Amino acid sequence: MEVNELKKNEIHTVRIEGYADGGAGVARIGGRVVFVSGALRGEQVRALILKVNKSVAFAKTAEILEPSPHRVTPDCPYFPRCGGCTYRHMDYEEELWLKRQRVQDALRRIGGCDVTVEDILGAADTLRYRNKSIWPVSPAGAVGFYRARSHEVVDAARCLLVHPAAEAAADALRRWMARYRVPGYDETTGEGLIRHLFVRNNAAGATLLCVAANAAALPRERELVETLRAACPDAAGVVLNTNTRRTNVVLGETYRALWGADRLEDTLCGLRLRLSVPSFYQVNRDQCERLYAEAAEFAALAGRETLLDLYCGAGTIGLSMARQAKRVVGAEVVPEAVEDARENAARNGIGNAEFFCGDAAAVAEKLAKDGLRPDVVTVDPPRKGLAEETVRSVADMAPQRVVYVSCDPATLGRDVKRFAALGYIASRAVAVDMFPRADHVETVCLMSKVEGK
Repeated sequence: MEVNELKKNEIHTVRIEGYADGGAGVARIGGRVVFVSGALRGEQVRALILKVNKSVAFAKTAEILEPSPHRVTPDCPYFPRCGGCTYRHMDYEEELWLKRQRVQDALRRIGGCDVTVEDILGAADTLRYRNKSIWPVSPAGAVGFYRARSHEVVDAARCLLVHPAAEAAADALRRWMARYRVPGYDETTGEGLIRHLFVRNNAAGATLLCVAANAAALPRERELVETLRAACPDAAGVVLNTNTRRTNVVLGETYRALWGADRLEDTLCGLRLRLSVPSFYQVNRDQCERLYAEAAEFAALAGRETLLDLYCGAGTIGLSMARQAKRVVGAEVVPEAVEDARENAARNGIGNAEFFCGDAAAVAEKLAKDGLRPDVVTVDPPRKGLAEETVRSVADMAPQRVVYVSCDPATLGRDVKRFAALGYIASRAVAVDMFPRADHVETVCLMSKVEGK
């Protein structure tokens, strides 16, 4: 078939060769790449063409002719309508293969490097692992999760990824809104009150609850607290976050404790940590400890080094390595997280760590001008990766090693290439599955300075 003959609404029989980002199967029709949602590697399927572009086409699985041995019956009634999970139709072995290959492809294809992803560390438990969940609220009062690639809320009564207390809190919020006729927020008009429910749990089972609202105060606040506490008897506190901006950002800048504490304590890597609502903290505690162990191995600290920790959040990476370093310097843009990091250092008796508040690029540039010459730099940026000026500022400090903790293989690959142009070559990489059944994967990548550059 000629490529230009491929048309929308046609059905073609195809063999799935592999996976694209987002988990769609990859096939070829007449030389054109076709992304087939719902199909697994090795399967033969009848694919319904949904959209045709100049170079690729998009399709969905209309019929499975030869199923993969890795195909399983989804165990969630909301899959695939809910966008929270991507891989509930395949077994965990195939998911790990897919994620490791995704990281490998990004490092080679985008990063232009030949480093081998040594391993992918799978999770011992793929259920109920999330210690943080964010539940969007619809104008009609649905409390659930967004449908994939949309802002339509799927009203989910249960979720196999979150702590049971989070489900109980979501149900309590639904009942409170219905009983007192409190409207959900409407993104299209900017009207309504309740935008999101934010739930954080610790290893001991305690819960911090935060309601993000389009107002500084809510009707029936006392009843809201009572309803949430009855549903979550181990709650440590209930917090109101005010977000009146016309934006899809979850949290605003103002917090008020309606009851109890506005922070939650947890333990990680032998540290006692205190976490505010906006502080970054990995959502899978057990896998996080494995992630940080890999980062510490790559950092190879011997007690005499200065470690610079960019995007430090509540200080978790830097503090977990502080006893193996001479000095730790952390930088984070969220003021509450910096306050948490400083307090976490003090409560763990760590006196060789200091933390600065500011944008990573600006702080790195200032520290470089002030003469800071770290031996090792760790970075743990959001999915957009590092700004180009941050890469330059880090390279200008001339550390021996850069340990990059990434939650997006594509931006990791891009930044690895940027570092390579400045004399830092990727030498090791390990993937860690922090998000079983979901699309994301973490990677720890070591970049070492090339002598003479």
